[in-house]
Amino acid sequence: MTLTAPAPPRPRPLVRRRTPVTTREDRLAALGCAVSALLLTWFVMHLLLTSPGWFADLVVAYPLYLGMLYLVTRDRLGRLAAADRLVSTVVATGALGLLIPLLLLLGYIVVAGAPHLTWGFFTHDMSTVAVTDPVEKTGGLHAIVGTLEQTGLALVLVVPLGLLTAIFLNETRSRFRRPVRVLVDAMSGLPSIVAGLFVYAAIIIPGTNAGVGFFSYSGFMATLALTMVMLPTVTRTVDVVLRLVPAGLREASLALGASRARTVWSVVLPTARTGVTTAVILGIARVAGETAPLLFTSFGAITLNADPFSQPQESIPLFVYRYIKQPLENVQQRGYVGALVLILLIFTLFALARLVGRDRSRRKARTPRENK
Repeated sequence: MTLTAPAPPRPRPLVRRRTPVTTREDRLAALGCAVSALLLTWFVMHLLLTSPGWFADLVVAYPLYLGMLYLVTRDRLGRLAAADRLVSTVVATGALGLLIPLLLLLGYIVVAGAPHLTWGFFTHDMSTVAVTDPVEKTGGLHAIVGTLEQTGLALVLVVPLGLLTAIFLNETRSRFRRPVRVLVDAMSGLPSIVAGLFVYAAIIIPGTNAGVGFFSYSGFMATLALTMVMLPTVTRTVDVVLRLVPAGLREASLALGASRARTVWSVVLPTARTGVTTAVILGIARVAGETAPLLFTSFGAITLNADPFSQPQESIPLFVYRYIKQPLENVQQRGYVGALVLILLIFTLFALARLVGRDRSRRKARTPRENK
């Protein structure tokens, strides 16, 4: 009788599945890696060594967690899934690291400003409010009107210029495209205070010395500075969006006999409508909270001035800057109320921009009764 050696065990086959898919076992493995990394960090940093603080523990624990997660996932699912899980974890951690400070900031402003926000803030200015008055008597009508007018005028100037510049960079073959693109990229890094100083030095000072009232401190001068800041953002965003429009749409329109201008107006721009709306939103976000250029252009005021073309004009960023730097707590709280209103105003403008630029090509399917 001959004895045969048992066959060696076959290696466990790897489970092949789509890398973005996560299962309960994946989440348990990630949790186990996190607990193991924390325990190992505590053992090394607190028992073997003397930890200088929680940040040092985090610096040690996070690489340990990533390494454990990669090794465990590679053993279970293979190298490709392990690399995907590692990169996804790093990206999610970075997004969380940016989101947490933002939520903390928003929460702090809401907690500090919401208890003192009343309807009177939207109905009167600060001309009749004394320093010793309660925070609830704060008036911000003049700041809200100034912000809306300055931002609206900036959009009126920027949106056509940004669209035309982006169309010039994408839809033409001019030899001036490269210099224009370089200029737009250079203006993207322009500090906002430089824009305000430029308007102040090039327009306001000469106009004031010449006695021309139109070129003195006003909301329109602030609009010019905000336009210089907003224009590169809108242009670059629309430029990227127009590049994403399939070339086949342009070729089909030209093959049907449409001119290039008609193709851009009737095919390219409607296709990129959502992206153009995003560009407008980014432009609003870029300038709605700017304070530095307004210090040299609109100058600010405590009374309502609905005419942006004459006399100094207030805005919400200037309102916040004016009161938040004061030593009195009662006055500082007025700045927190203005910051809360500024956030609400920006969210409202974002919602309106999304509503105007929504995709109207998708229509609700008609029911058989409607078809009859």
